[in-house]
Parts: sequence; structure tokens; C-alpha cells
Amino acid sequence: MIGTALPQDRGFDVGRLEVLSGWMDQLVADRKYAGCALLIAKEGDVVFDHATGLRSLSRNLPFERDTVARIYSMTKPITTVALMMLVERGLVHLDAPVSEFIPGFANSHALIPGATSLDQVEPCASPTLHQLAVHTSGLTYPFNPGLVAEAMDAEDLLFKPTQGKLEDVVNKVAALPLAFAPGQRWEYSVGIDILGRVIEVVSGKSLERFFRDEILDPLGMTETGFSVVPGTESRFADLYTPLEGDAMALNAAKVGANTLREVDNAERSPFLKAETFSGGGGLVGTMDDYLRFVEMLRCGGALGETRLLAPRTVPFMMDNHLPDEIAAMGPQSFAEQPMEGMGFGLGGAVVLDPARARCPGSFGDFSWGGMASTFFWTDPMESLSVVFFTQLSPSSSYPTRAQLKALVQAALT
Repeated sequence: MIGTALPQDRGFDVGRLEVLSGWMDQLVADRKYAGCALLIAKEGDVVFDHATGLRSLSRNLPFERDTVARIYSMTKPITTVALMMLVERGLVHLDAPVSEFIPGFANSHALIPGATSLDQVEPCASPTLHQLAVHTSGLTYPFNPGLVAEAMDAEDLLFKPTQGKLEDVVNKVAALPLAFAPGQRWEYSVGIDILGRVIEVVSGKSLERFFRDEILDPLGMTETGFSVVPGTESRFADLYTPLEGDAMALNAAKVGANTLREVDNAERSPFLKAETFSGGGGLVGTMDDYLRFVEMLRCGGALGETRLLAPRTVPFMMDNHLPDEIAAMGPQSFAEQPMEGMGFGLGGAVVLDPARARCPGSFGDFSWGGMASTFFWTDPMESLSVVFFTQLSPSSSYPTRAQLKALVQAALT
């Protein structure tokens, strides 16, 4: 499955890898992160791991390789894998309107261009499953700019773990107008949360049960779930923010004097027992678990003898599904990645041009991150998989993702 190897045997400069350790240690020393950890695998073997700092400042507990963390939007690629499993079984197709599965979207309306109130709408097509997956559906997030985002914020429609049945939260989203007609532009959104509900409807299982039965257990991701897995509670990290207010309120973000203000204590966290299964951002788990998922993607849908997707499906997912780079599609929203030189596949970003993205890497790198500053990418050209964990929201606080990619690329010989 996943083994270990000496970095020099897999094309890494050992001295340059040590720069990564120092860089991570400095992030902690500068109080940017309370703690963080990194795994690098090449050709299926772990060649580097480093953990530094604390998972809990108040309890003086170390951040370690097996620390349990909130991965937030790194849930999205897992949800799109679940969707493609249903596609492969002939149960859904990507151009199907979401209204076939969620009646609340049957009479979709979108804001007219330049609208100044929520009642200034016009009829539009129901978003398709594909548009939900690639963020061109017309949906948005509460932390984005705009009237619909403000309405979502007022109703707290963020698919938090304490917000009841997924079906009910989805229906509240469906009752609002779309921010724009589907297909008009790219905007980061709760679309993949809506797909989570589609998976429930089609499979007849809760999203939690589908993930456990079809993805997590088969891949050996036994310490990942929508709730902290029993027995791992002592390894669950606290969550921090450098902001004065809500760690998710990006429209009103104001940096505070304390760069590591605790906003979710692991011993009292709603993730200890989640009741809302967010396919867009609800999972918690360990780095080694997530590496198993990333390696499954890198290996074309299989990890060892366990195959989740057909060999041709994963390259299809990791291709650019937009007509151009994200930046050409008029984005107005927060995003986890740069938009120039980047396309978007099913559930993650794809590098179209490293130079335009202004970050060293390979054409075809597939990646995404989470609001707590976690990040992964897989580079099929280099047979490389990288997973970085920390717990600081929002993920836009520091440019560490670009720095990390540059440091890893610099260590390749």
C-alpha cells in the first residue's frame, strides 16, 4: 500500500528537504500557526514527514503526525469521488439538473445583473450536477460578496456540524435565488454540499454512511469522519484564528492583536458529534488517512487492491472542466487557490500554466485546501503526493501554500 523510502532514493535533495523543516518551525515561532505537520510521498512511499508546534496551546499538547484536524473543504474531492462512483454505476449523469433529485430547485431564479435587492430575479435553468461540482452553478458562500451571500449569512447557511439534517439545510439554500444564472461565471460555493444531498437521495444512505461504506473503510481511512472517530478524541486539535471576529467572516475580516486566538476547543467542539454531514467541508481526520485518498487519486482510482473508480475516471476528474482558466470566468469570490493559470476539475483545482499561476509545479497538478489552512496536491508527472495540516482559519491568512509548493519543488533533483 503506502510504504517508506529514503528521499535520496526517490529523487529528493535531503538538505533542501531540511529547509522545509526549518520553514515550518519558523511558522510556529512567528505565531502564525500553533502547530503544523507535513507528509510527502513519491512513487507511493513516504519520503518526508515533519511535525512541529502544538495542537493545543492551552493544554500544551504537541501537533503530531497523527493529530486529528478539521479538513473543511478538503472534503470536496471526496464528495466528488462519491458522485463519480454513482456516475460509473449509471445512477446519475453529470448534465442532470439537480431539480431531478431536490425538488426545491425546480423553479430556479437568478438575480438579474446589477440587482440591488433579492426580489430582482429572472427565471433560469436548474443547475446541473456538473455545474455544482465545478462552481459555475450560481450558488455562493456566506463569506463571499453579494446579496445572496448576505442572505445566506443572515440565515447562517454554512453547513456547520450543528445545523440539523442535511436535507433541511439544502432546502433553505434552494429557497434563495441564485447569485447568477448557471454557467455564467465561476464562484466558490456550497454546490458540493448540495451534491452531498444528491448522493443521499440516489444511494438511499446518509452521506456519512455512504462515505464510510464506499470510500473511508475501503481505503483504510479509519480515523476520518464527520464526527471525531471514537478513540481519537485525545489527538483532536484546537482551531485558531488571527481575526478579531468570526474566523469565517471574511467580508468583515479584521486582524486582531492575538494571532492565535482559539475559536474551537477540541474538548467542546461540535465536531465531536456532528449532526449535519457537509460534503463541502465537514470531515475531520488524520494526515495519513488523507494521504491514502490522495494516493488513490494519483494511482488512477485504486490504492493497492482496492479500486474505487475506473482508471479513466480519475484523469477525467482531474482535467480542467472550465472553458478557460478560473480568472477568465469573472470570479468575485473567495477561493482557496490562485485563479490565474488555474482551471478547475471535479472538486479541485488543476494547474494549466505554472508560470501564470506564479508557483513552481507541473502541468496537471491537482489540489485543494481547507478553511483551516490544510492543503494537498498530487502531481502525476512527478508521482508526488503532498499533505499539509494545520488549524488556522481563514486559509487566506498567510501565503504558505505557494511557499510550500515552491519549497517541495526546490527539493526535487
